[in-house]
Amino acid sequence: MLSEKEMKLQVKQEASRQPDKFFPTGTMRALGLERGHCPKCGNYFWTADAERTVCGEPMCEGGYSFIGKKACTHRMDFIGVWERFSDLMSKRGYTPINRYPSISRWNPTSEFTLASITDFQPYVVRGEVKPPANPLVVPQTCLRFNDVDNVGITGRHNTGFIMIGQHAFEPQEKYDQAKYFEDIHAWLVEGMGIPLKDIVYHEDAWAGGGNFGCSLEFFSGGLEIGNQVYTMYERVGDTLKPLDIKVLDMGMGQERPAWFSHGTPTAYEPNFPTVMEKLFGIAGISHNGEEKETMARFLPYSGLLNLDDSDDIDKVWLDIARKIDVDELKLRNQVMMSAGLYSVADHSRALLFALTDGGLPSNSGGGYNLRLIYRRAMDFIRKYGWNIELVDVCQWHAEYLKPQFPEMLDSMKEVAEILANEESKYVQTKEKALSTVRRMKEKNQVVTVRDLLKLYDSQGITPDLLVAEGLDVKVPGDFFAQVAALHETSEAAAKTEKTEKIDLGPLPETGILYYDDYLKLDFESQVLVVLDNNIVLKETAFYPTSGGQLHDIGSLDGPSHLKVVDTFRQDGIIVHKATGDIAGWKPGITVKGHVDEARRRQLAQHHTVTHMINGVAKQVLGNHIWQAGAEKTEEKGRLDITHFDSLSQEQLEEMERRANHVIVDSIPVESMILPKDEAEKRFGFRLYQGGAIPGHELRVLKIGDLDTEACGGTHLNNTSEAVRIIILGTKKIQDGIVRIEYVAGNRAEEIFKSDTHDLARALTVLGKTDANDLLQACDDIFSMWKSLRKAAGKLEGLPPELLAEKKTELLESVKSGPAYPYLQRFRETGRPKDMEDVQPQPGIDMKRPHECLQASSAAFKVQREHFGRTLLRFLGEIDAWLTDIEA
Repeated sequence: MLSEKEMKLQVKQEASRQPDKFFPTGTMRALGLERGHCPKCGNYFWTADAERTVCGEPMCEGGYSFIGKKACTHRMDFIGVWERFSDLMSKRGYTPINRYPSISRWNPTSEFTLASITDFQPYVVRGEVKPPANPLVVPQTCLRFNDVDNVGITGRHNTGFIMIGQHAFEPQEKYDQAKYFEDIHAWLVEGMGIPLKDIVYHEDAWAGGGNFGCSLEFFSGGLEIGNQVYTMYERVGDTLKPLDIKVLDMGMGQERPAWFSHGTPTAYEPNFPTVMEKLFGIAGISHNGEEKETMARFLPYSGLLNLDDSDDIDKVWLDIARKIDVDELKLRNQVMMSAGLYSVADHSRALLFALTDGGLPSNSGGGYNLRLIYRRAMDFIRKYGWNIELVDVCQWHAEYLKPQFPEMLDSMKEVAEILANEESKYVQTKEKALSTVRRMKEKNQVVTVRDLLKLYDSQGITPDLLVAEGLDVKVPGDFFAQVAALHETSEAAAKTEKTEKIDLGPLPETGILYYDDYLKLDFESQVLVVLDNNIVLKETAFYPTSGGQLHDIGSLDGPSHLKVVDTFRQDGIIVHKATGDIAGWKPGITVKGHVDEARRRQLAQHHTVTHMINGVAKQVLGNHIWQAGAEKTEEKGRLDITHFDSLSQEQLEEMERRANHVIVDSIPVESMILPKDEAEKRFGFRLYQGGAIPGHELRVLKIGDLDTEACGGTHLNNTSEAVRIIILGTKKIQDGIVRIEYVAGNRAEEIFKSDTHDLARALTVLGKTDANDLLQACDDIFSMWKSLRKAAGKLEGLPPELLAEKKTELLESVKSGPAYPYLQRFRETGRPKDMEDVQPQPGIDMKRPHECLQASSAAFKVQREHFGRTLLRFLGEIDAWLTDIEA
């Protein structure tokens, strides 16, 4: 199979052979542009400058020529670029829309929003879903990590940036390529004020998200300002199929016009103006005297250090050093200090984008990229001894961005909490790393590139630390890109979908009867297929295993009575797996179905409560909470959420209290089926708690103001039908993901009844009436049990006179201890062997029985189900040891 790169080359070559077919050449010539061929790179380009012989790439031009010059008439800062661009494009018929999140949960092809077109992939691009406006422009926050090693060095690269998108989605007959080009050309000439002869358009091709098209990149002064892509194809195997909807996809970094219009040495000063001023002041970097002269000579060539364009980056460094007549090592050291400060500015803004939109640093998936840039920024701060706090840098960015993105400043409280937690992990990692490196030094260990990657990936050990400790290492120029590549494959959450495939033949999608009312249990339907013990009906009330919820069971009655033991979905068709005499069953007959009510009700309770727990978790823990997985069975519900730390008992209790308050409030549970674009406009991207959902419609479940998300499960009609919620416990299943388990309805009532009985018996054994006393009593008993077990072992083998003395001391210590009254009570009540033998005493305060027993079980270091017999075992063993000592 051809690679994406090979297929992209095919598109580029075909467009080069037939430019009039692929590009708006008539319009371009009418604007005074003529086609040229670059002798250095071989690319075709368009220019109004009759004397130009090369294209606009910095490698062909010899660097940036706009630095230090007034290259356009309109000078704009970062915020001003969007204001001016959106105003011009509004007048030309485009609708400005708000950005999408930088974490692309609506898009199954990407974890991060990589470009403005990601907002509309795949469903809008395919024509399945309407765009929010057409045509439109959008200032999209984007995250990319493949260029992390270039950040700070080339003067233009970022991990987090704003891609201004110019988009249109039209059928062939309405697709106006000439107008789209005229509009972006007007931005360059009128909006920015670039002289026509200084603009160069490059013919190229583009690929992304399975789509392909030709493109025109626009350059001036050696800087690529943007790229207008005409998306025409989607990939089908090794062939390119024309799209039903032709797509305009112009992407321009909002940072580029700001940089170009100022002509500053790097893009960071005009785009992070307040931030860079503060950072330079704190770091004491002034670029005065000789340093200033060196940087001034270097920066026009900094674009040549792009790792994507060079096979030998060391040679490029040497060539630049020779051109500007500076020692290479001296140049590198000076550039890397400035690059470090620029990286701190860039990485902190990228983290602000991601954390505001619900991303979290972690050891897996996309979260690893966030951790990587956090640690890279912290490594620079440590290496150069700068008194810089990343949370302060995020705050400065948020304040500057407020006119365009006010939500960034609103999120700073949570951003600060997340970064504080990440810093504690970073410090712990560094402490362990130093001892590891010193052991390697003692062994004279040879460090390969593979070792470097593994050491940084698993232990956070930087190449700089290895060098500082005297180890000989060779660091690849794209080191951080290689580290990021280790985690490119996102870890998918486990699903309950069936993998079984049955050859059913061509069938219509099964009609669904369970959406309108979860208590729709009885129905009639026509049989479409009978294959072995698998039955397909025209419509059904049986819910198939999907979305983390287990399937319904029940029965089908026709020629015979069949039990339905499993239900699953295959390509929109619901299959019933049945047991019984199926001999008389055939297509065309009408049968009756009955869904097991107890199971359906319990599953609906656990599924609806999953939404309720998700909502209260967001209230208690913050807006960074997103669902990372879920499972709903008859036994219990399970919700995995994104959170940077383990949950405390207090947080769990507050979540349980709030969830039960939602039950008391009797909030209607609304469900509606909406076109995807309408649902997104009304409810935003919080809809996609369970990830991307195919199709042009969404079933939306809404519980008041608590939670709204796309979901296809069976749900209650009102929160009061959940009856009671008990949170069973929590655990951290991986870095950045916390699991919460809970029960509702009948299961909660069963557990509450069992817990109430168990708590009453435990308090009776101890002679207590207040449930709040249980945990301290268990701590005291466990301490006594541990100390007596240890002391009993030490008594063995002692001479008689010393043994008597030690026994006396031990008895006095035990009798004066806080647990001794519980032992006395245990003896007075006949030393019960089984909790079932204990008759609860009257007058016991039964507040929060489950929480009391959970905490007390933790004190004993046992599971909840073992608490009762462990309490009696500890008391029995203490009694036996003391009886032996007293003898």
